[in-house]
Amino acid sequence: MKLALASLLAYSASAFGPSTSPPLLDYSASAFGPSTSPPSAHARKPLRGFWKLNPQTKEEALTFASGIASAITDSTPDFDVALFVPYVFIESTMSVVGGKLSVGAEVRASFPHSSGAYTGGISTSMIKSVGVDWVLAGHSERREIFGETDYYINAQPTSPGACATQLKKGLKGVRKEDLDRVAIAYEPVWAIGTGKVATPEIAQSLHAKCRDILAGMYGQETANMIRILYGGSVTPDNIDDLMAMPDIDGALVSGASLDINKFGINWVKS
Repeated sequence: MKLALASLLAYSASAFGPSTSPPLLDYSASAFGPSTSPPSAHARKPLRGFWKLNPQTKEEALTFASGIASAITDSTPDFDVALFVPYVFIESTMSVVGGKLSVGAEVRASFPHSSGAYTGGISTSMIKSVGVDWVLAGHSERREIFGETDYYINAQPTSPGACATQLKKGLKGVRKEDLDRVAIAYEPVWAIGTGKVATPEIAQSLHAKCRDILAGMYGQETANMIRILYGGSVTPDNIDDLMAMPDIDGALVSGASLDINKFGINWVKS
């Protein structure tokens, strides 16, 4: 069982490992169903919210999720929306969004074993069984607070992947034909939860560098198809300027994704 991996890059990159199975949800899956078209200036940009250790109750989670979903219509112009939520809210969140957005898990799995005597562990097959197609992996908070290492993340057997301090290391062993299952997010460590954000020009230069590395590894055409998202204190005040950059394909949003007015109305609906 394989999961598509929405990779996090906090001065690092994550990638989906080799697989012989077709992707369950490709890089350009929209809020209304998957697409096989490559990213372009006219394609809807991925807008990914993740809630970290929030909210504190199921009722709050459903209020946030339903409020965001209600802002999505057939005429929603710019964004392909997904929310990555804590495990305990996954199924209930799916039940209230009505298929208008994708719901993913914030951590790929809590233990690198598929079954056995590992009390409290959560396996990839468990996540997949409740309908999850996308997961986050390699966030700096998971590394710093929970001690997750490249080996730990790579060791999960049913959904192999890699998180590393450099793109080349992170993508080692990943075949060109598997890259339609990969999304990468660049997130400066200093911008996480600080309110600070990279200028559009700085973010663009780093995204372009990431794409150049990908082009050297897989060719320019393939590199152009991989979506690279920007994360780190993204708000309604700065998102337009960031999204105007040619190599910024979408946004990874934490704090603002818990605000219906910011995430659901200011971005999705407008």
